[in-house]
Amino acid sequence: MTIGVDRSALEPVTDVSVGDWIAPRLGPFGGSVGSVVPRSYAAYARILHPVPDTHYPTLPPARWADVCAATGRQPHALMQWQAIAGVTEARTGEAVTRTMAWSGGEPEVGNLERDTLLAQCRVLADHTEPPDQPCFFALWEGFGWIHGSPSVVRIGSSRSIPPAFPRDVLDGPRLRLPHRNYLLFSGPLMAATDIGDLSALWRQSPSLFWPVDRSWWVATEIDFDSTIVAGSSELIAAVLAEPTLEAWPVGPDDSLAHDGDTVNA
Repeated sequence: MTIGVDRSALEPVTDVSVGDWIAPRLGPFGGSVGSVVPRSYAAYARILHPVPDTHYPTLPPARWADVCAATGRQPHALMQWQAIAGVTEARTGEAVTRTMAWSGGEPEVGNLERDTLLAQCRVLADHTEPPDQPCFFALWEGFGWIHGSPSVVRIGSSRSIPPAFPRDVLDGPRLRLPHRNYLLFSGPLMAATDIGDLSALWRQSPSLFWPVDRSWWVATEIDFDSTIVAGSSELIAAVLAEPTLEAWPVGPDDSLAHDGDTVNA
């Protein structure tokens, strides 16, 4: 299904009570799936963020399974980057030396890159009825680019970066969840791929988004290097079957904390 993006339809939400249903359905704040996704859905999937090539950025990103094959680790639903990439840290006084068995790049934390986000949204569109119903998009208030900067150095030059949103939006109400506050917007589903593309310097996926009927939920927690999708069994089966996504089935009690990988520990 192809859906065009009408950015003019993306509007700030001032009545943040539309998110009052979320917090009571979250588990205790921490590293579990259920701490960032409401515990009211039939099924859940974890989409692993792609691994860019630091030496050849134009090449397609690697999958976590590729990293496991290179480092001799075991791929599984709860694998953690530090474990499969062989990350070690050694401290000498105040200096910390970090090494990896994996020689490539690392997945982004708190952000799902645009091509993967687009593929995810296409699957969501096929399981949204009606497909053009509005969605809510939550953006963590702590991203620096939201507030702008008086001076940013880029390739030998410097320029100021204005705030990404008008002052009334930045000063407006917040969707408040445990330990996280968000700016809230509404618009068409595919606006998810552009909501953070408001500066030439940064691309950012929504931190959370869901349709008006709450039939599914997507969370890219700022401290996670994977994105969680929740919804019907049919939706999650489609997410897992989508070849452009590296996804695994998970449950709300599963741990995505750094020490949650007991297989590759």
